[in-house]
Amino acid sequence: MSGLVGDGLVVGEDGLARPTWAASDPLLREYYDTEWGMPVRDERGLFERLSLEAFQSGLSWATILRKRPGFREAFAGFDPEVVAQFGAADVERLLRDERIVRNRAKITATVGNARAVLGLRGGAEGGFAAYLWSFAPVQTPRPRTPAEVPTSSPESRALAKGLKARGFAFVGPTTMFALMEAVGMVDTHLLGSHRRGSSGLWPADPVT
Repeated sequence: MSGLVGDGLVVGEDGLARPTWAASDPLLREYYDTEWGMPVRDERGLFERLSLEAFQSGLSWATILRKRPGFREAFAGFDPEVVAQFGAADVERLLRDERIVRNRAKITATVGNARAVLGLRGGAEGGFAAYLWSFAPVQTPRPRTPAEVPTSSPESRALAKGLKARGFAFVGPTTMFALMEAVGMVDTHLLGSHRRGSSGLWPADPVT
């Protein structure tokens, strides 16, 4: 039997508590249970998530998840070396591809971001992955309700500024905070959720 428990959590038929956004849609539930908030530290994986967060702007995350297989095919598995070589003809091809979000600004930003990822290789930043993770905070939020989940942080604002200075686009503070949540840099699972602390980087912080 499923039902509400506290503010913003739903206990499913499996007895596990999840936020309302992840409780009804099977795709979102699977994403929440297995992927969201788990550490991602490889260049390609982070480039994919950076790209998808940018495409999500103004849309629902469920829309992006449903289109992710198409995105992966259209953008060569988000291999930054391949995407960085995309030219005008590729942009036009992608604008005709109904499997993805056909937004010219976001498509061209993704190509430019791939080039910026390559530009970080061998630099003082230590590469794209190391640079992103250098902005991990020393503490994580401890939200009890959805209203207590931040939409940005000092670290996400600093990361956005740093990435923009290095040629990245569609990397605002809110988008970067969403990325930090998705790849485990912060844990914004609600206290009481069965996924709280699942990344292994932060304690579960049980409700007291």
